[in-house]
Amino acid sequence: MCHSELIGQQMVLAIYINGHFYLVPSKIILFVFFSFNTMAQENEEKTVVGLSSSDPMPINKPDHGILLVLRLVAFFATASATIVMALNKETKTLVVATIGSTQVKVTLTAKFQHTPAFVFFVIANGMASLHNLLMIAINIFGSKTDYKGLKLAVVAILDMLNVALISGAANAAAFMAELGKNGNKHARWDKICDKFDTFCNHGGGALIASFMGLGLMLAISVISIIKLLKPKPTNHILFP
Repeated sequence: MCHSELIGQQMVLAIYINGHFYLVPSKIILFVFFSFNTMAQENEEKTVVGLSSSDPMPINKPDHGILLVLRLVAFFATASATIVMALNKETKTLVVATIGSTQVKVTLTAKFQHTPAFVFFVIANGMASLHNLLMIAINIFGSKTDYKGLKLAVVAILDMLNVALISGAANAAAFMAELGKNGNKHARWDKICDKFDTFCNHGGGALIASFMGLGLMLAISVISIIKLLKPKPTNHILFP
């Protein structure tokens, strides 16, 4: 049982224990309370942290496994598109006229250099392949070469540029591929895929690989932006 009274100019606390009253000044109660509170805070800091000035708190690095796999698959996709389109070539001998019983034949060759859109396609996918190869090397060997977070910003910008580059090249090549397959009756452009079927099939495969690389690069770009916007944990160095 406790009871407080004002005796003279000092607040005292009357404590009833075993049939006797004991008068304890309030200053002593406050001193004991704050002493125990300070000791508890110091013990809590030492127990939770337990670090010295020479041993900073370790920070767990984010897992780059998913991003590395995406870059590797994107590299193979864009590299395949580049190689298939760059080696795409077909030569055929066609009958262009018949004079009496004699056929006039012409040998024609279809290759990607004849279409500026296909040339742009090869260059763009080749640059995207080199970009992904460089980023893979940086992720593996250059994990410590980051200056004030600039690496994340540069990587995110380069990823977005490569997405735009592949998107433009793949869509331009897809337009020309559709024109070669179906032609344009209004402009009187004849289709050529009925004559150069192997050339068109290889070009279609290159387009599929390029669009796969585009989707993967878009996912990589989103992950790079998320990593850039994600707040970094701060180090708190405490002393025992």
